[in-house]
Amino acid sequence: MHLLLRTILTLLRSFRRPPLDIFGVSSVPMRVLPTDIDIAMHVNNGMYLSLMDLGRFDLMARSGLWKTMRRRGWTPVVGNETISFRKSLQLWQRYSIETRILGFDEKSVYFQHRMVVDGEVYAEAHVAGRLVSKKGPVSNDEIFEAAGRRPPAEMVLPEWIKDWRLNVALPSTRKPAPHTWLS
Repeated sequence: MHLLLRTILTLLRSFRRPPLDIFGVSSVPMRVLPTDIDIAMHVNNGMYLSLMDLGRFDLMARSGLWKTMRRRGWTPVVGNETISFRKSLQLWQRYSIETRILGFDEKSVYFQHRMVVDGEVYAEAHVAGRLVSKKGPVSNDEIFEAAGRRPPAEMVLPEWIKDWRLNVALPSTRKPAPHTWLS
C-alpha cells in the first residue's frame, strides 16, 4: 500500500516538474524510508525494482506520454528485468532514480535505471516492457506517434540486451509452460 501512495505522489510531482523529452533522462530525487528496508537495515533487494517503476512513471508523465496512454487505455507491463548491485542504500539516505530508454525491438521498450548517490551508481537495472491495450500489444509506431517523435538515430539497442532477452524469455502465453520440478 505504501508504494501505491508513493506512486501517486511521484506522478503528481512529475506533472508539476519541467517537461522532459521521452528520449531524455529522468531524475527523481528520493529518500530511503522505513518501508523500503529489510531486516539488514538497507533497501530490500526486491524494493529496488519497485522503486525504479517510479522512474519510468516520471519519464512518461513529464514527456506527456502518460496522459496519452491513459486516454487510449494503454497499460505498461514488464516482461523481463535484471538488476546489479554495488552498494546498499541505507535508511534515510538521499538518492536519485535515473531512468532512460535504452532502445526498442519488435516487442519491447528497454529501460535503463540507476540508483545514484552523490554521482555514484549504487545499483543498475535493465527492464524490458511494453504497452498493452484491450486489443493487444501496442506497436512501436503507435508509441512513437503518441510520443510525437521517433527515437534518435544513434539509439541502437545493444547486442547484449538482445541476447539477454532471448536467453531469459519464458514461452509465449500461447504455448505450454509446464512446471516439472516436483514431478
